[in-house]
Amino acid sequence: MLKKMGEAVARVARKVNETVESGSDTLDLAECKLVSFPIGIYKLLRNVSDQIHLITLANNELKSLTSKFMTTFSQLRELHLEGNFLHRLPSEVSALQHLKAIDLSRNQFQDFPEQLTTLPALETINLEENEIVDVPVEKLAAMPALRSINLRFNPLNAEVRVIAPPLIKFDMLMSPEGARASPP
Repeated sequence: MLKKMGEAVARVARKVNETVESGSDTLDLAECKLVSFPIGIYKLLRNVSDQIHLITLANNELKSLTSKFMTTFSQLRELHLEGNFLHRLPSEVSALQHLKAIDLSRNQFQDFPEQLTTLPALETINLEENEIVDVPVEKLAAMPALRSINLRFNPLNAEVRVIAPPLIKFDMLMSPEGARASPP
């Protein structure tokens, strides 16, 4: 177990160093078995955090993100958080004024993360395979840049299915009513 933990820590350190040394705008920490965003990374990235536009934390074991994460990486354009155990976002997600795409698929959201509706540049939201029943259709319809929202494989209530189509000017992907299981 300790050997595996050591390997995971070394992998994270290697990926962070690659980002810093190359001056990359991408930090990819997918599949690193993270249960939280490592505090030490903030220090390592303090001189380049404004240059990072894409962070991938997909397929980890994250249960939450901190407000510090949102405010440190306020220049993000894309955030990939699919395949974790997230059920909410911190209110400081509103600091991500440049965010264009967020992937929250295959998490544990029961409530639609309404803070996302305050992001002016947000074009794409992926919430596929969560447990969302209700969606703030009016707030989504008012979002200036939104082009696509994926809500497939969520137990959406019938009201959302009726209200949404006439109000929205973007693509809203939903599973057929009654479909619960994810695709094979």
